[in-house]
Amino acid sequence: MLAARRVVVKIGSSSLTTTAGGLDNARVDALVDAIGSCRKAGVEVVLVSSGAIAAGLAPLGLKRRPKDLATQQAAASVGQGLLVAQYAQSFARFDLTVGQVLLTAEDMIRRAHHLNAQRTLYRLLEMRAVPIVNENDTVATHEIRFGDNDRLAALVAHLVHADLLVLLSDVDGLYDGDPRKPGARLIAEVSSAADLDGVTLGRAGSAGVGTGGMSTKVDAARIATAAGIPVVLASAPNAANALAGDPVGTFFARTGRRAGTRLLWLAHAATPRGSLQLDAGAVKAVVGGRKSLLPAGVTAVVGAFAAGDPVDLLDENGHAVARGLVNFDAAEIPGLLGRSTRELAAELGPAYEREIVHRDDLVLLRH
Repeated sequence: MLAARRVVVKIGSSSLTTTAGGLDNARVDALVDAIGSCRKAGVEVVLVSSGAIAAGLAPLGLKRRPKDLATQQAAASVGQGLLVAQYAQSFARFDLTVGQVLLTAEDMIRRAHHLNAQRTLYRLLEMRAVPIVNENDTVATHEIRFGDNDRLAALVAHLVHADLLVLLSDVDGLYDGDPRKPGARLIAEVSSAADLDGVTLGRAGSAGVGTGGMSTKVDAARIATAAGIPVVLASAPNAANALAGDPVGTFFARTGRRAGTRLLWLAHAATPRGSLQLDAGAVKAVVGGRKSLLPAGVTAVVGAFAAGDPVDLLDENGHAVARGLVNFDAAEIPGLLGRSTRELAAELGPAYEREIVHRDDLVLLRH
């Protein structure tokens, strides 16, 4: 299929655990066997693994994934240790060391945190360890969550400049309808968005231990392929075949080129904390001219955000045209509206002679 030298593999909760919520050691070993063979062939692997919350259910006497955030975080704090311990034991059979990397969306849009995470992953790979990435469920709030590890995997693949993303689940590929119903057809390859016309995408499975579904996997494939990374979607039992390049599951061809990593995270991982309304001139400058947003172009402020938070930039019709990291608190901005930076610097000091959102911290949103 591809001469991939660095691969990101994502596995879902339902493929690692029992319906009762405990880890299925045989399933973990089967996945590690596939990755171990891949490593023996000289391919670097980053594993994005769900399962922390699911692994913590049984030890805490929980029968299903809890709905409230505090209990989810409690389950994750118990399950994350169990999950990584099982991986460490299983990878030891191949004389491989694992390293745990827990991320939040906010980690990845703050420049210093983003670069640190990237350096850590690169160094683990250089030292021949297997990075095991998961969302930091024990501290992430609803506002700073990725929402599912499929999207996280796509962004990690871009972060480490992977050659391939393999999404493993309990379904053996993308079907044009519900695969449990007669007549559903496996889609072997997706070359463009047109190949998905008329396809019905399902939600999370009936096991009740995961958060994703086919729609999140297709969204992750879109993110990765748009950034120049091909994707294979296959079932967990077919992991070895998928990593060996055998024609299994669904192959998503790359549709774009690699873009700035941090801006990709800003577009796809950040949840806006508020919004700024722009006038027509500012929309033209930001969208058409790829310029920074100045105070003179802002007409209204929505939300209670702080400096450094992600905010959406809205056109005159209220449509989000861009997202960026704002340089001022929401409470400060009303006093800056419609004024030039030179005027503001003269009145308030040199700290106000700057952009509301700098172009290096701004990404355009596609519709």
